[in-house]
Amino acid sequence: MRRGTTALSLALLAVLLWSVVYPNVSVIVGTFSHGLADWRAFAESPADREALWSTLVISVGSVIASLAIGVPLAFLLTRMEFRGRRVLSAVATLPAALPPLVGVLAFLFLYGESGVITRGVQYALGMEHAPWTLTGLWAIIFVHAYTMYVYVFLFVSAGLERYDSSLDEAAAGLGAGRALRLRRITLPLLTPSLVGASLLVFMSALGSFSAPYIFGGGQRVLATQILNSKLNGEMGLAYVETAVLAITAVIALLVLRAIERRREYAMAGKGRISRVAIANPVWRRVAPALAALLVIVLILPHLMVVLVSFARDGAWTTQVLPPEYTLDNFRRLATDPALWTPIKNSVLMAVIATAANVVICFFAAYVIVLTKAPGRKLMQLLVVLPWAIPATAIALGLAATFDRNDPATARVLLVGTFWILPLAYFVRNIPLVANAVEGSLRQMDPTLEDAARGLGANWWMTLRKVVLPAARPGLVAGTMLAAVAAVGEFVASVVLFTHNNRPISMEILSQLRDLSFGTAAAYSVLLIVLVLLITLGAKLAEGSVVDAERSAR
Repeated sequence: MRRGTTALSLALLAVLLWSVVYPNVSVIVGTFSHGLADWRAFAESPADREALWSTLVISVGSVIASLAIGVPLAFLLTRMEFRGRRVLSAVATLPAALPPLVGVLAFLFLYGESGVITRGVQYALGMEHAPWTLTGLWAIIFVHAYTMYVYVFLFVSAGLERYDSSLDEAAAGLGAGRALRLRRITLPLLTPSLVGASLLVFMSALGSFSAPYIFGGGQRVLATQILNSKLNGEMGLAYVETAVLAITAVIALLVLRAIERRREYAMAGKGRISRVAIANPVWRRVAPALAALLVIVLILPHLMVVLVSFARDGAWTTQVLPPEYTLDNFRRLATDPALWTPIKNSVLMAVIATAANVVICFFAAYVIVLTKAPGRKLMQLLVVLPWAIPATAIALGLAATFDRNDPATARVLLVGTFWILPLAYFVRNIPLVANAVEGSLRQMDPTLEDAARGLGANWWMTLRKVVLPAARPGLVAGTMLAAVAAVGEFVASVVLFTHNNRPISMEILSQLRDLSFGTAAAYSVLLIVLVLLITLGAKLAEGSVVDAERSAR
């Protein structure tokens, strides 16, 4: 048995080292392919210095803006009781259902120079020109704030649900005011949630490509600069830019983790959050109206994408709303082989990548949590490593490594083939599945496995009858997250795709460049439907898991 787990651990380490570590090592080696010349070129380049500074400003600004929206919203919906609270709580997470490129597209239709809101304000005020131009740093942060505040909202809401409000009551009984209680009790206890959410927002903004690409307006960021250097044939400089982006991400990870470890954030109670009704009669009447307005603002991007998907291509120019509507956009998606190909590609590549994630991450979590196999500590680090590296850096690392067949160096020619994108999706989503399965297995009583073996069950039967059922909740959740991320992935795709394996996200961008807004929106609606179907399937699978556990009891 011990030999079997050792062999399994070594096989998993080989896969992770080959797919996760090797490409990043190739990037680091590539930065020194011309000695220090590429590093000097980066340091002396005004464009690269601007890109690094802009990337940091956007990342920090996105964290601040997301905290400014997500924290108050979490407090409002978790600690206050008013009419419409449940509906607003459900709607508040809707931006998470928009794949990144689709969310950016929705903002373009709403707030772009020819967007509905922009044109509406222009005509209402009788202005000759658009009242604003959605370009530059502030525009990117604005888009990020809408799409990323959900992380803060979910993390802080979860923290507040576990929060024991008796601590507040005790402090109030000792004379502490509301502001003092918030500063000395509530926020310190929410620090892990705030740090986790901030880290997720920072990492997402650091590697963001779609918002800077669409709304950058010439503003350079490292993610787009890497692609430009690659397209210009300056691979050494692209490797340096990739290394700088990855180093920045790791530094941010270490800093935020250090902040989190400064003290213990434990509560003695079991968690008893109590919602309070709004005492002020005026605010009690105003709150439902404000909640309804906020719901409209949150679902407007979704509605806008659906509306434009029925617009006839080429008909929407200077009007506030599209003047002509048709079903032709969806009809062509279903009948035109050229337009159907990206749909088949996305679904097939997502299935392949997610299936690989399920197998590799399940066994990795099993080795990490339930065995003492050699190398499990290293494996625990490797399964979270892709989370700390931006998608652009991962994609360029894969491109640098798998660009030729060379068995002596464990290289396989994947660049320019169908398989490079499933590999990128697989690597990118390892942390999602592995962490979810680890969480489920850590709740399992390890004596169950010993009891099964004591009753004569072999390793395979124990794994199938004991370990797999225990891991199933996390496996379902992780599979859902990985599939959703893979089917709408854009950042790695833009670096690695070819015409033959182009996914939906790249076809949306292509239609957008051709000013075929209706077709681009139709693809976006299809992508949203795929995400919802995956989520629904996961919910049904989760329900069957719960039912199975109840019947087993």
